[in-house]
Amino acid sequence: MEGLGASSISSGVQGNATSHHSGRVILDGYKINHVPVSGFPGLKKRGHAHGNRSWIKIDEGGNSKVLELDKATVMRHCSLPARDLRLLDPLFIYPSTILGREKAIVVSLEQIRCIITADEVILMNSLDANVVQYKAELCKRLQTNKEQSDDLPFEFRALELALELTCMSLDAQVKELEMEMHPVLDELASSISTLNLERVRRFKGQLLALTQRVQKVCDEIEHLMDDDGDMAEMYLTEKKQRQEAYLISELYSETNVSGGPRLVSKSAPISPVGSTSRVQKLQRAFSCLSSSKHGSLTGSSNGGENIDQLEMLLEAYFVGIDNTLNKLLSLKEYIDDTEDLIHIKLGNVQNQLIQFELLLTAATFVTTIFAVVTGIFGMNFEAMVFDYPDAFNWVIIISGVFCAMLYISFLIYFRHKKVFPL
Repeated sequence: MEGLGASSISSGVQGNATSHHSGRVILDGYKINHVPVSGFPGLKKRGHAHGNRSWIKIDEGGNSKVLELDKATVMRHCSLPARDLRLLDPLFIYPSTILGREKAIVVSLEQIRCIITADEVILMNSLDANVVQYKAELCKRLQTNKEQSDDLPFEFRALELALELTCMSLDAQVKELEMEMHPVLDELASSISTLNLERVRRFKGQLLALTQRVQKVCDEIEHLMDDDGDMAEMYLTEKKQRQEAYLISELYSETNVSGGPRLVSKSAPISPVGSTSRVQKLQRAFSCLSSSKHGSLTGSSNGGENIDQLEMLLEAYFVGIDNTLNKLLSLKEYIDDTEDLIHIKLGNVQNQLIQFELLLTAATFVTTIFAVVTGIFGMNFEAMVFDYPDAFNWVIIISGVFCAMLYISFLIYFRHKKVFPL
């Protein structure tokens, strides 16, 4: 894990620093010529577009430095495929993910996007408050615990801090949203208006987006807890120690078989091709052994204990993020209860309008009958009734009494059918 140390990366940084003067970038021992394009105003410089990004490297001692690295360097150092680095690209929006690989752990939790190895953390440089807090807190913890014995290896301490800050950030956002939504919902329950409905609609959209983010983090932790193989892949320090012990034992056995310490003396010539191929064979053999989830390396008693240790670590933060998710669900239920109350109130108003419409319709019907009678007697035709002066008055009185009794009968019928409350 020393490939991204001061030797290789500092050379890349120095090469980037001198590229403005010589038109040439030196990274990991390779020289890449660049043609100056300052004379062509319509042509864009593509140096940054090719993957050179700002990273923060934090080692086991809590020392941090800012580096300019491209994707190829990071992939080669951490043995990661390109699809894993896309999860860390700030130009794309991916859900929260934690991936355990052979030599690294890829962490993409909200704004904290980093690659954790057995002895360093490569953090995506950003001005976000969570990233700055993660860098400062991790350096502080590593420097504080430098002389203290800690049961957790380096990669788990870095992963634990990422989970802690993510859970705290999401819980703080939930509490803030809860404090903003409760007064608005109470006001909407007492006074239904277009402004309050629009505010609740906006808050409900924020609640849905936040619920999806929290749910994804919760599902990711639960997925890791359910898969022992993925948790075993995340023990980078243990795998590194086993790899070193395996290589030393193989080299020691080859030395004994080949003739003792005579072959390892300083004066004896050593073939670089043979030694390189032998080391590559050993590394490939270890890769085959470490890739097997049920192999002898991951099936030892120490591995089982370590899996239980990581499982307890993940379980603690799973309980916290699950509590945050329950707060969101409770808030959603409160919104649903408020909507049900609004629907009940609107239904009550609608029922009152229907009742008023029935009364108005019955009154219109009765008034129409009275108007028809008066209209008939208002026509110009000869009748015996007109010979009596008080006859028309009696017709009006009788028609009015009949209409009133008809209207009262309508009301009694409506009450009998429980259309109106008693």
